[in-house]
Amino acid sequence: MPAAKKAEAKKPEPAAAEPQRVIKKYPNRRLYDTETSSYITLAEVKRLVMASTPFAVRDAKTGEDLTRSILLQIILEEEAGGAPMFTEAVLSNIIRFYGHAMQGFMGPYLEKNVQAMMDIQAKVTEQAKGATPEMWKQFLSMKSPVMQGMMGNYMEQSKSVFVQMQEQMQKQTDQMLGAFGLKR
Repeated sequence: MPAAKKAEAKKPEPAAAEPQRVIKKYPNRRLYDTETSSYITLAEVKRLVMASTPFAVRDAKTGEDLTRSILLQIILEEEAGGAPMFTEAVLSNIIRFYGHAMQGFMGPYLEKNVQAMMDIQAKVTEQAKGATPEMWKQFLSMKSPVMQGMMGNYMEQSKSVFVQMQEQMQKQTDQMLGAFGLKR
């Protein structure tokens, strides 16, 4: 077998991605889970999210991806449910980013910070196995070296993301000024 064909034969197969569950949304606003062949509610879609089950919501007629819209509906229901996560000020500030030069940076910034908080939550959950109520009280009081370390790591990650965002903005500004023949 020629060397090129041997190298080609040794290439590992790409890992098969976890199959994505498809949920169809019909004009009557009903959601149909193609995996279970049944209609489901937003609460059941929320359970899929909580279980980290990959899924996509598609318009049954056009095939358009409606996943973001459904996720926003779930957030809206949660916010209206009595224990909102977002204050009016936070929501107003998010709205102000739309159409602003910073809009393109805000999504990735929020995404990375939320992921950092999810990582902290996973570490807390791991550390909490077998913890007594007194241990929890001390841990959550910020006196715990573990909690201080995790929050320090979060703050460092958040700072790093912000610095990256600033560097991207600087680079784009330099490119834009360069396109106009201007240099700083």
